[in-house]
Amino acid sequence: MSVTTEPRATTTLTAPKTLIPAPPHPRHDDGDWTRLVDAVRESGQYPTRPEAERITRIVLSALGGHVIGDERVDLARALPEEAARVIASQVPATRRLTAAEFVDSVAARIEGATPATARWDVSSVLSVLPPLVGDDLTTRILAQLPSGYALLFGRADLSPAS
Repeated sequence: MSVTTEPRATTTLTAPKTLIPAPPHPRHDDGDWTRLVDAVRESGQYPTRPEAERITRIVLSALGGHVIGDERVDLARALPEEAARVIASQVPATRRLTAAEFVDSVAARIEGATPATARWDVSSVLSVLPPLVGDDLTTRILAQLPSGYALLFGRADLSPAS
């Protein structure tokens, strides 16, 4: 019994002659996330970048549950892509927290945190957002949150006392 083989066709792959450029990406790049974390590190005087990044993620994830509607969408659009993911991945809260309760909820997420250190952490992150997202959006976000949050964003709280 003899075996015969047939010649196989070979294919040579060549690079395309024309390169199609990627569409412009409307999102911020990783460098913007780095700049955001560096701003938080400077604001909060954190000793390391990883610590500033950890605090940034925790605070943004807490905030993501409390900003809703168009403001949440606009906030995600205005932030670097990584920060937008953190905000957008949160399930909206079922109950609005006062500013003090919000700080306490962040303290519960940070090992060894006290209300005072958590307030520092929250303010270190939230106070860098207004220059990044703009005064108009910051005002709209604060309008949907209970009074007391303005101070966390580095603004005077000019709302009337309830």
